[in-house]
Amino acid sequence: MISVDLALARCLALCQPLDAESVPLAEAAGRWMSQPARANRDQPPFPASAMDGYAIAEDRAAGETFRVIGEAQAGHAWSGRIGPGEALRIFTGAAVPEGGTRVLIQEDVEREGDIIRLRAGADPGTHIRPAGQDFRAGDSLSPRRLRPNDLALLAAMNLAEVTVTRRPSVALIATGDELVMPGEVPRPDQIIASNSFALKALVEAEGAEARLLPIARDNAAELATVLSLAEGADLIVTIGGASVGDHDLVAEVAGAMGLEQSFWKIAMRPGKPLMAGRLRGSAMLGLPGNPVSAIVCGHLFLLPMIRAMLGQPGTAPRTRRARLGLELPANGPRAHYMRSRLVEGDDLPVILPFERQDSALLSILTEARALLVRPVGDAARRAGEVMDYLPI
Repeated sequence: MISVDLALARCLALCQPLDAESVPLAEAAGRWMSQPARANRDQPPFPASAMDGYAIAEDRAAGETFRVIGEAQAGHAWSGRIGPGEALRIFTGAAVPEGGTRVLIQEDVEREGDIIRLRAGADPGTHIRPAGQDFRAGDSLSPRRLRPNDLALLAAMNLAEVTVTRRPSVALIATGDELVMPGEVPRPDQIIASNSFALKALVEAEGAEARLLPIARDNAAELATVLSLAEGADLIVTIGGASVGDHDLVAEVAGAMGLEQSFWKIAMRPGKPLMAGRLRGSAMLGLPGNPVSAIVCGHLFLLPMIRAMLGQPGTAPRTRRARLGLELPANGPRAHYMRSRLVEGDDLPVILPFERQDSALLSILTEARALLVRPVGDAARRAGEVMDYLPI
């Protein structure tokens, strides 16, 4: 068995950033922008009014008057110049014309016909947004996973398209005679295939495309057929069949098809029978069949592999810190990722591992919000100690 860190390093060594492609901005949400995007114009491109009111050329004392000479709206600029003693009716977002140095808020003036009078106690602000206040032409947005706010900025930069990494194609293959799909009627000795749906959701939320292939039954010919259906995927993920039982055929069948195995078995629970390698040009990850083991390993290994294919920096899972809320005995020879609750604490969150940690208990996993990380040989812990955890 190898360590979790070494297994992750070998998984990531199987992955390279994929090619870039240009997509319309309207289709870029959630994509990984692979190179900086540069603005084509200043924002705002002109001095703009920040308020509804009157643009003037010079300050005046309370009680003094100005003559209104025109009107400017957003998208409808006024082309003249404001001179001394003149005012231009202006609305938020409109261009402030030449000569304008201040916008009087409309609540701070009284108007009679074409004359306005400045009230006492008027807001002293200029209420003008200078050209380029937000960004200048040539300013850049660094590579990132594009959020809705980023799309607004890119649109304001006048960019109709953005360069992103191609979505990794991930083929998901559940294995086992005991499995049937949700909605089918299982025999008394069968269970419902559940892992694939959690893994598909994880993969797609991380920015990849997932393909659910047919369940591969426990015979070499059918497993080989389903593995052949995954050809061309950037990453092939098998679920189950990687252990040491007589019917665990993934390593044997994939090996006969040319699998270059990187490792098999890790010093971790849940998740000991993990396998990785390269099959016919695709990275391959063999996950355990137990539901919790498969999903936990999905967080620790599958998602980092997708991030690496997208070209993201910092692909490894990032731990956070919390105070332990109860006592724990010493850990054994495998790293333990304990399903846990998180509750609010005075300085750090308080983490509370569930008493039951069986790797088949999805009902516990769905209540968990964290994985408490227990290193190999970790000593007994007392309540209040600060420990690492992974959010899930």
